[in-house]
Amino acid sequence: MTEASRVLVALRVPVPAARAFAAFTEQIAEWWQPNGLFQFTDGRTGTLAFEPGPDGRLVETYPDGSSFVVGHIRAWEPPHRLVLGWRHASFAPDQETELHVRFDDVEAPVGAVAQTRVVVEHFGWDRIPPEHAARHGFPLATFQLRFAQWWQALLRALPDVADGETGGRPSEGG
Repeated sequence: MTEASRVLVALRVPVPAARAFAAFTEQIAEWWQPNGLFQFTDGRTGTLAFEPGPDGRLVETYPDGSSFVVGHIRAWEPPHRLVLGWRHASFAPDQETELHVRFDDVEAPVGAVAQTRVVVEHFGWDRIPPEHAARHGFPLATFQLRFAQWWQALLRALPDVADGETGGRPSEGG
């Protein structure tokens, strides 16, 4: 019997959903901070970028010009929803997790700044064995906690990027 798994992280950003979606997808290189524990390829760090649209991809490109396809987009519904496959280079062909991101409008009083709740749900880590390099031998609950903490650190920079500020990159802690 496999364990059900879901990493769930949410935060509010002080912009409308369309702006939050755009910052998440078009400006991922500005808020995404690589983490040595959760790399897509061993010993390599690149720049993430979305190839937008329903047939798009999330790709990490390295300084030497090579790239790794992290995942294919399964749902591209701006400004409210994004779903894509998510994999590490060391995954077997049949191994993949799935990332769901929602951008929910938050009802605000008249005259208040528009807000969006960004919800990240990452499914499928129970299908990746604990001994796999991507799981680092962690039991599922421990891995999910560490992965959620990393997503929280990443998303802390999203409001600054969505607001047009710079320098809001999180630390590599995990």
